[in-house]
Amino acid sequence: MPLVTIPMTREGTTPEQKAALVKGATELLAHMLNKPPSVTFVVIEEVEPENWGVNGLPAAEHRKRSAAHHRGDRSARASSISARSRATSSAAGSARVSGAPCPAHCAP
Repeated sequence: MPLVTIPMTREGTTPEQKAALVKGATELLAHMLNKPPSVTFVVIEEVEPENWGVNGLPAAEHRKRSAAHHRGDRSARASSISARSRATSSAAGSARVSGAPCPAHCAP
């Protein structure tokens, strides 16, 4: 009987989105592990934003910095991403799409 726990901040997620998370997690376990949905449990644990942190910062501070980062000079950032894409592509032998998401410091 699998149990999937999804921790998230207590803000902005609608009941419909939560239902979609439950359905998606259940379907994933059914597809990948052949677990019957009737015995798959999904728990969404909501955490107050002041009790959540990312990248060594409280969530509110991280979001503030991330928003400031994204308001910055977009053309300079695009050039930087393009340069990183070329470097990544030649170093790793695989193409990285220009305009790819920001690095980990921008993760939600």
